[in-house]
Amino acid sequence: MSHSREPAGISVSGPGLLNGLCDVAGLSLGCAGDDAARTGVSVVLADRQIPAGVFVGGGGPGARETHVLDPKNLVGRLDAVVLSGGSVYGLAAADGVTAALGARQRGFRLPGASGVPTAPIVAGAILYDLANGGDKSWGEAPPYARLGRAALEAAQPGVGPFLGNIGAGLGARAGALKGGQGEASFCTRDDYVVAALAAVNSFGSVIAPAHGGEPGNRFWAGACEIGAEFGGLGPPMGPQDPEDWGAAKFNPRTAAEAVPGRENTTLAVVAVDAELTTAECEHLAFMAQAGFARAIRPVFAPFDGDIVFALATGARAVEGDRAILLARLGAIAAECLARAIARGVYNAESLGQWPGWRDLPG
Repeated sequence: MSHSREPAGISVSGPGLLNGLCDVAGLSLGCAGDDAARTGVSVVLADRQIPAGVFVGGGGPGARETHVLDPKNLVGRLDAVVLSGGSVYGLAAADGVTAALGARQRGFRLPGASGVPTAPIVAGAILYDLANGGDKSWGEAPPYARLGRAALEAAQPGVGPFLGNIGAGLGARAGALKGGQGEASFCTRDDYVVAALAAVNSFGSVIAPAHGGEPGNRFWAGACEIGAEFGGLGPPMGPQDPEDWGAAKFNPRTAAEAVPGRENTTLAVVAVDAELTTAECEHLAFMAQAGFARAIRPVFAPFDGDIVFALATGARAVEGDRAILLARLGAIAAECLARAIARGVYNAESLGQWPGWRDLPG
């Protein structure tokens, strides 16, 4: 089990042992990065092809293999999910993972078709980190296929959490702060496990503005925090001005006129160990996206390509009413995602002109 029990045998709920994605049985996670280029890749690998769904929320998405996850279409299952920096160049990270999985004989295979390559189903999504000051002079040889293969090679079960300047979060920014990669998990009293992975490169801010003499460094997701996993400061002080976005790249309260950068996107994977269908995974992703809104302000901007993938490993059979369980898992997934976003920024280190959260005054 990924959480303990009280002596009397009563299940207790809370974060898993890792407080990360690999608390969900059947998943492995690997990360790779290029420090000179200030970019990276994260790969979530399932131990077999599993049902998956997707929700696309932002106005500027970049992704592959999302249509195969539509429940009305044929496939509805994935071997792996790849989150990458690099904007359009980063889509090649999934190509590297696909080729490597094909060499391992993963994916669809035609019955009786000797010598025909398998067809791994690898979804991918990208964030924009091209303007973060790293060396992007790669010409006709971007590093992403190589980074995808390296992240896949590094993928292991039972590892993590990988937090801050790592993987797809290596070169990320979150509003006016350094962004990063975060993870979080939760185990229910009846032993289902829910987890989230996020690469936070948002247009909006993850922290609230100062209020009532308090420093403006409280996370919007503070009400979702368990323990002190991202500082233990509690929720923002209120009430809040709806036009004061905190440490955002553009703030209407402090800039009468500005042209915000189109350099954003938060990517996420949520996962459960329940045996869900593709349609149920799609609804799980739809519910989980509420975690974005609890952790980032503003969210789903025209400049963001926010995407949530939802995976169900099927390690546990569904017991009782399926709709009720899905509602519970979706609600928990949203909380895990909000926590993962805050943990990613909380653990990020300053890079270039973007300060880490820990470097803020107060």
